[in-house]
Amino acid sequence: MLIGWLEVSLLVRWLLGWILALSLPSLPASTSLQQLTVSVLIPARNEAATLPNLLAALSCQILRPDEVIVVDDDSSDGTAAVARQSAGTLAIKVIQPPPLPEGWCGKTWALHHGVQASRGDILVFLDADTEPAPQFLQRLLAQHEQRGGLLSVQPYHRTEKPYEQLSLLFSLVGLMAVRLGPSCGVAFGPAMVSSRADYLRVGGHEAVADKVVEDWFLAHRYEQLGLPVSAWLGSDSIAYRMYPGGLADMVDGFDKNFATAAGEVRWPWMLAVLLWLSGLFWAAWCLPAALLGWPLVGTHAIGPNALIYGAFAVQLLLLSRRVGHFHWINLIFPIPVLFFLGVFIVAIFKLERGHVEWKGRRFKTR
Repeated sequence: MLIGWLEVSLLVRWLLGWILALSLPSLPASTSLQQLTVSVLIPARNEAATLPNLLAALSCQILRPDEVIVVDDDSSDGTAAVARQSAGTLAIKVIQPPPLPEGWCGKTWALHHGVQASRGDILVFLDADTEPAPQFLQRLLAQHEQRGGLLSVQPYHRTEKPYEQLSLLFSLVGLMAVRLGPSCGVAFGPAMVSSRADYLRVGGHEAVADKVVEDWFLAHRYEQLGLPVSAWLGSDSIAYRMYPGGLADMVDGFDKNFATAAGEVRWPWMLAVLLWLSGLFWAAWCLPAALLGWPLVGTHAIGPNALIYGAFAVQLLLLSRRVGHFHWINLIFPIPVLFFLGVFIVAIFKLERGHVEWKGRRFKTR
């Protein structure tokens, strides 16, 4: 009877993973008809290596922006010079805001000044490491024309080096834990769009000046004033490569997100994700335990445990294709499971400590 209930429980949790994946719609393909001026705002702190890719992609857009403003956030790697050299046919303005004051985060301070220097009716916020496809701005503005408010897109996670495959669960769980689509109340900072009028109405980035995950709190401001907040997957329209600086940068980045954003996830979704994760963790343990004689509730027979392991491996393989370039790591998913748990434990310690460090700056988690 114990084995029967265990199998039923694992089946339910496995099916829950598919249900959660249904709430991950991609940015629809559509055409914008509006004739409003568009400003693209790019905060950049030590992004000399990634910025040229973004600027080259913007110069190839079907719908060309009227201006592109790169905000050099106290970089030490020549970001401003790279931005000017990479201008090409774009109308690029490079600005450098005053020194960061108390009570502000670097990104919110940079974008606050970027908006002040802009003139567009529509404000598009893009992180410096994003890589939009030629149709991206066309799709983005078309959806904003229909939805209004604050609209954002989570880029497809492009990976190159083996260590980047370890981010599998972070990329997937972070999206499964929220509901996407129209009026979902969630925003993703790498790619956002708003009208200037709505942005000023909610108080802009000044209203979330001290927030490390400013996108989530900015979304709350729009909702509080009755403005819609929508979010989509980037799929084939926009990508980025997270943490190309190495494994240590990746750990610091995920710790920052864990420590500052975990409390913002709505509990029904978090409960569903935790149930699915518990099934995944069991599947990660059961086959090695059966093979090596480790402690295991239920049968030690290889066949049933291999079936459970394989079912979750195939699920990860199919679901992760929606959010990023993950391949062989899905077949040995106990490794990213261990990495996920390790980073989570470190994030708890940093949360208790009251601060995290990112890009040479210290941010409060409380």
